Amino acid sequence: MEEWGIEEIVRRVLEEMSSTRSEPQGSIGNGIFLDMNDAIEAAEVAQKELVKLSFEERGKIIESIRRAAIENAEFFAQMAVDETGMGNYKDKVIKNILAAEKTPGIEDLRTESFSGDNGLTIVELSPYGVIGSITPTTNPTETIICNSIGMIAAGNSIVYSPHPTAKETSIKAIEVLNKAIVEAGGPDNVITTVQEPTIEQANVMMKHKKIRMLVATGGPGVVKAVLSSGKKAIGAGAGNPPALVDETADLEKAAKDIIDGCSFDNNLPCVAEKEVIVVEKVADYLVSYMTRNGAFLIKSKDQIEKLTELVVDNGHANKKFVGKDLTYILKHIGTEVPAGAKVAIMNVEGNHPLVSAELMMPILPIVRVEDVDAAIDLAVKVEHGFRHTAIMHSKNVDNLTKFAKAIQTTIFVKNGPSYAGIGVGGEGYTTFTIAGPTGEGLTSAKNFARRRKCVLVDGLSVR
Repeated sequence: MEEWGIEEIVRRVLEEMSSTRSEPQGSIGNGIFLDMNDAIEAAEVAQKELVKLSFEERGKIIESIRRAAIENAEFFAQMAVDETGMGNYKDKVIKNILAAEKTPGIEDLRTESFSGDNGLTIVELSPYGVIGSITPTTNPTETIICNSIGMIAAGNSIVYSPHPTAKETSIKAIEVLNKAIVEAGGPDNVITTVQEPTIEQANVMMKHKKIRMLVATGGPGVVKAVLSSGKKAIGAGAGNPPALVDETADLEKAAKDIIDGCSFDNNLPCVAEKEVIVVEKVADYLVSYMTRNGAFLIKSKDQIEKLTELVVDNGHANKKFVGKDLTYILKHIGTEVPAGAKVAIMNVEGNHPLVSAELMMPILPIVRVEDVDAAIDLAVKVEHGFRHTAIMHSKNVDNLTKFAKAIQTTIFVKNGPSYAGIGVGGEGYTTFTIAGPTGEGLTSAKNFARRRKCVLVDGLSVR
């Protein structure tokens, strides 16, 4: 047998290490693949390596993801605005940092234990394996940052299917986060996707036998698709959040909070105020304060009709105007927007198309009602049972309680802007996957893990 010197041994070991870390079939690098099947296979290999790491090592990976997301928050924000033409740079920076800093990590995975005469039982949270995640054009990097932290903390790898209109932004986020994972000692391809996301590639992902869970953030169509897949599925769907104002509210503060929430990222967040329902006796005061805080009141019925025809398409938001600036929208009906105006408001009836459609643009209809009971009834109706988000401005605890019980939304914000519900100026953690349709609510790492019960009979009970 040939005898090797130390230099030859080192050379061969390095070559072997290099070959084991070579890119998988169809890989472009940093988690990007030409074909969805290859992306899934690579993610499965990565997940098996990920779970071999200690919990402490997994925590270091999460911290590395957080740092990378924060360092690139401004870059991601500008890229998203440039590619999608939706929202605004300043607010997207806030959302990226929010997702990085306030999404729960490994600390969310808490063990339960029971001990007694018959021994010890523990219930722990363990990974599903490979999760398929469909992400929206409205929050292309925020959702990826948030889902990656929660899903990887739970020990999963992720295959993303980004919305095609935000593919470049989403792919860049995946590349950046993959590098962060590897730099922290994690395996390659914990996060993967395809270079050209399409409906066909998404269907491959949803049907693939190695995808153990599906998580979809988007409209009713995509949520219905994952719920029909036969797999464990989490659906984060639409919302049409009403903001209710009763006669006890601090009207000046309520007006500012509503405009701030409605205008945040040009109303793209599903939590944002989509319509205001106000008790008649204080409505004029509220509207007056709103106009002092960035609202532009459209009084002409003709203009309101033209605006409705422009932004509502067959009962839904006209996609051409979703997330656009107010100036851009109103110029299409020949209306000039005053300096400083962020949101257009108008008085309409409760059955108006501007009220029933989730517009996701800085257009905010106002409905006047006789009393708080009528306000609650209408708010429940126009929320459409999505159980997503509702907002109320009131100093009457009984009214707040009555509305909360009637609306039954995942998020209920009291006396603040809607975005307080996802952690901007409000307490608690954040998420950009708010699962109303499937009931998980504000998802975090624990929702991306299976509960496993381990029972030791007649042992380790030391009472």
